Amino acid sequence: MTATAFLSVSPKVEGSMAPEIAKAVDALDAFEVEYETTPMGTILEAQNVEELFAAAAAAHDAVDAERVGTFLKIDDKRTVEQAASEKVEKVEQHLGREARSGGERNR
Repeated sequence: MTATAFLSVSPKVEGSMAPEIAKAVDALDAFEVEYETTPMGTILEAQNVEELFAAAAAAHDAVDAERVGTFLKIDDKRTVEQAASEKVEKVEQHLGREARSGGERNR
C-alpha cells in the first residue's frame, strides 16, 4: 500500500508564517514519512494512512499560534504500490518533457 498526501498548515500570526511552518515541517521527522515542502504546502508519502494522520496531527500541534488551519488531502492507493515520484513521471511521459515551468524555457 502507498499513501500520499498534501498537507498545508496555516497559523494565524503577525508577519511571516515561516518560523511556525518550520516547526510543523520539523515535526514530520519523527514519523516514517518522506516529504517535500513546496511554497503552498508539503507533499507526504508513507506506507499507510495512519502514519500520515499521525504526522499531520504532529505538524498541526507543533505550531504555536492562536489559530491554526490545517488542510490534509490523502490519496490512499490500496491495491497498487506507487511512489509519488512515479505519478509525476507518468504525467511527464504524456507531456514529453519535465512537468515544470520557468527557467530558460519561458524567457
